[in-house]
Amino acid sequence: MKDRMQELKAAKDSDDDDEVAVIVDRDHFMDQFFEQVEEIRGDIEKVAENVQEVKRKHSAILSAPNTDEKMKQELEDLMADIKKTANRVRSKLKSIEQDIEKEETENRSSADLRIRKTQHSTLSRKFVEVMTEYNSTQTDYRERCKNRIQRQLEITGKTTTNEELEDMLESGNPAIFTSGIQMDSKIDKQAMSEIESRHNDIIKLENSIRELHDMFVDMAMLVESQGEMIDRIEYNVEHSVDYVERAVSDTKKAVKYQSKARR
Repeated sequence: MKDRMQELKAAKDSDDDDEVAVIVDRDHFMDQFFEQVEEIRGDIEKVAENVQEVKRKHSAILSAPNTDEKMKQELEDLMADIKKTANRVRSKLKSIEQDIEKEETENRSSADLRIRKTQHSTLSRKFVEVMTEYNSTQTDYRERCKNRIQRQLEITGKTTTNEELEDMLESGNPAIFTSGIQMDSKIDKQAMSEIESRHNDIIKLENSIRELHDMFVDMAMLVESQGEMIDRIEYNVEHSVDYVERAVSDTKKAVKYQSKARR
C-alpha cells in the first residue's frame, strides 16, 4: 500500500512538472510574440513618419523655382525605404495570420490565441490606415504635378484641357508637350524644362502607385478576412476600396505605356 502511494505521488509530481513546463513554454512563446508585435508597430510608425516627410518633400519640390535633383533623390530614397519597410511589415503580418489559421484548423482555442488575433487585427488595421494615407499622398502629388504642367503650358501659350493633358501623359513622350511651341524666350525654355521634369515625376509616381496598389489590395483583403470587428475596421476596408479604385484609375496609363515600351 505504501509503495502504491509513493507511485501515485511520483505520478502527480511528474504531471505537475509537465504542466509547469507547458506554462513556461507558453509564456516564452507569448513573450516572443509581443516582441514581434513591438517590432511591427515600430516599423509601421517608421512608415508613418516617412509618409509625413514625403509630404514635406512634395511641397518643397513643387515650390522650388528650379528643379532640385538632390531633393528628388532624397524623395526617391524615402519612397524606397517605405516600400522596403512596408514589405517587411506585410510579410510579418501574413506569417502571424498563417500561424493563427493553423491553430484554428486544429480546433485550438485559448486566451493566448484570442490575444494574438486581436493584436494582429489591430496592427493590420493600423498598417492599412498608414498605407492608405501614403497612397493618397502619391495620387495627390500626381495631380499637383499635372496642374503644374498645365500652368507651364499656358505660359508658353498652349492651352490644354484636363482630358488632353491625360492623353499627353499617356503617350509617355515628353516631346508631345513641346510640339508647335516656339521656344524663343528664356521663359519658354524654363517652362519646357519644368514640364519635362514634372512629366518624369509622374512616370515615377505611376510606377510607385501601381506597386502600392498590389500591396494595398493584399493587405485590405487580409484585414477583411479576419472577421474581427475592432473599432472602425469596416470603415477602413470600405475606404480601402475607394483608394484602390483611384490607384487603378491613375496607374492604367502607366501600364499601357509600359506595354507599348516593351513592343
